[in-house]
Amino acid sequence: MSTYQTYKPLTFHDATPRFRDGSDSPRAYLERCLETIAAREPVVKAFTAINEAGARAAADASTARWKAGKPLSPIDGMPLAIKDLLETKDMPTEMGCVAFKGNFPKRDNAAVWALRDAGAVILAKAVTAELGGSHPGPTTNPFDPARTPGGSSSGSAAAVGANMVPAAIGTQVGGSIIRPAAYCGNFALKPTQGGLNRGERQATSQSTHGPHAGSLEDMWQVAIEIAKRAGGDRGAVGLMGPSTVPAAAKPNRLIVLETEGWPDVDAATRAGFEAVLKQLADSGVSLIRRKDHPLVEALERAVANGRAVCNGITSWENRWGQRGIVDNNPAGVSERAKATLAKAEAMTPDDYRTNLLARHTAQQGHAMLASLADAAITLACPGPAPLWSGDVPGQPLAPRPTGDFVFNAPSSMLFAPVVTVPLMSVGGLPVGVQLMGQQHEDARMTGLARWLAENVTRATTPA
Repeated sequence: MSTYQTYKPLTFHDATPRFRDGSDSPRAYLERCLETIAAREPVVKAFTAINEAGARAAADASTARWKAGKPLSPIDGMPLAIKDLLETKDMPTEMGCVAFKGNFPKRDNAAVWALRDAGAVILAKAVTAELGGSHPGPTTNPFDPARTPGGSSSGSAAAVGANMVPAAIGTQVGGSIIRPAAYCGNFALKPTQGGLNRGERQATSQSTHGPHAGSLEDMWQVAIEIAKRAGGDRGAVGLMGPSTVPAAAKPNRLIVLETEGWPDVDAATRAGFEAVLKQLADSGVSLIRRKDHPLVEALERAVANGRAVCNGITSWENRWGQRGIVDNNPAGVSERAKATLAKAEAMTPDDYRTNLLARHTAQQGHAMLASLADAAITLACPGPAPLWSGDVPGQPLAPRPTGDFVFNAPSSMLFAPVVTVPLMSVGGLPVGVQLMGQQHEDARMTGLARWLAENVTRATTPA
């Protein structure tokens, strides 16, 4: 039975005043997280490693800083989980792949370094789908263990949804931050491309780091503390914005995007989304749909093959690295990953160039809409998290075991910032809504999302 109807997310920002007056402490906060982990982790299975001793030492140091009135940042003492694609000096980085079992580089990813510098407590490594792809790990949905938490940031989203940590770091190439956040009831930021320094994770042109959190305040604070210290990717200006969560800002006009996923949305999810849109219209927000403006229709057409474009670009860019892994350890890579590699190896340079052209054309079309509306709004996933019990022996591999990223492909190919807001419940399970802006409007999207979170009542529909 889902508990989402009565779910109250774990937050950190509202605990810090108690750290200042001594009525609470980062160490006590951490211990509460560890108690929740002990209760829920056996079923949720969000983590590949937990560094309790290191976390306690970091929380004690944070407690001393808060007591002295000298915290390193507003997230000093925040327990965090890190997706197991990112290197951590004190825990292995196995990337959900048997071939990397025992891999322990003993160095920090740039974003992890920045978080430690801000005083955050790096508590655990979170399960990722194999190599950040689609082959799932063991993690279950925190609101229904028979369902997927989404991928590839499976453990990051589930750990936040299960209240085991207030925030976690995920990554996205196609839909790996936004979709699992939507399935697990999280707020999440997929930044403008290059917004947060990926460190060693810069092999693909669409990959981004981004935070999952139980609140917009914690989501933004984690992102901006990374950006203050490590900036963005090489050649990118990086995430910029206020030092605390942007003020709520009511949108005047929103583009309602359907994307190629609209025909596959179930009736209950569509009804819930329309209920959200009605609340917006009733509050005075103008909604612009594809039939209302030719530039919106042009953008819809430009992203109508988004899944294929994202898959084509990413699989080509991953091709040689993954071939090396398979050649070195054929038994250490799943058949699903090998099938993806085979498709990539059937591509030509012109296939890749054609996908790049489609992406570039879509980006130009999106930029032309900048003055038309404050943002685009659409579903963050096609519906509630699908059931998943594993592949059936003797049957073809399931094509999307962690769910469909169809609603996430547009922002990925547009390099656009997206904030996911848990504004819907369908059949007692979370379904997210996303706001997408122009490149470098991360702070603006967060302010708009804050207004939605504060003024739109969660739309609840039966399955």
